[in-house]
Amino acid sequence: MIHAKQYGSSGPNLIVIHGLFGNADNWHSIAQALADYFTVYCIDLPNHGKSDSMQDATYPKMANAVLDWAKLKNIDTFYLLGHSMGGKVAMQMAAMAIPAQIEKLIVVDIAPVDYQPSHTRILEGLKAISGTEITSRKEADTLLSQYEPNLAIRQFLLKSLNRNEQSHTLSLSVDNIADNYATILKKPIIETAIEIPTLFIKGEKSDYIVADYQAEIMASFPNASFKIISGAGHWLHAEKPLPFISLVKRFLQ
Repeated sequence: MIHAKQYGSSGPNLIVIHGLFGNADNWHSIAQALADYFTVYCIDLPNHGKSDSMQDATYPKMANAVLDWAKLKNIDTFYLLGHSMGGKVAMQMAAMAIPAQIEKLIVVDIAPVDYQPSHTRILEGLKAISGTEITSRKEADTLLSQYEPNLAIRQFLLKSLNRNEQSHTLSLSVDNIADNYATILKKPIIETAIEIPTLFIKGEKSDYIVADYQAEIMASFPNASFKIISGAGHWLHAEKPLPFISLVKRFLQ
């Protein structure tokens, strides 16, 4: 089961996919701004937010889960936007979708390449939270700070911390994510070039897309174009929302 939040009810369909450790709520303000022009669906990927857990979370399986959700909702054609890991899921969906189902694709600060591990300590910290009875957000942050010193990253991660009657728990299937981490680092499976008009948006300060990746991007996405948001890092939509929204609208309209 895929959980989604809908914004707006008129205009073309736009499906938005968050990145690793995120959820649909990360895109709330962006979706609100785009809802005047599109019917926006922000989804929770498997193992994230309110969607079901998935033990074998490969890109084809995650992509298929989202495509099945779209079919269930009678969303026959749509624009698709994915950030980071969600961008890889979006690329995988483009490789698997029927012709003309995805009208345009936006990939945010990720490339169809293999990446090196960079979240090992974060996963250890999230496992520590999952294995502890947490009574407050401050307690969770103190524990997580032993694994991740960056406050902004901790604040992002703790957006998945939910309060129930007696304690706080993460809306993440941490063990499944950890077990699939090596798979998450891999590139999506793209066997033939994808002709969908595609926009890759990079944060100027981010190293998730570098010049060396351009040949591999163009081999898989020959109709790709590129934009850089100056002064932004990997979370460019949160850091520079106005130029980001402007780029999305201009490309899709």
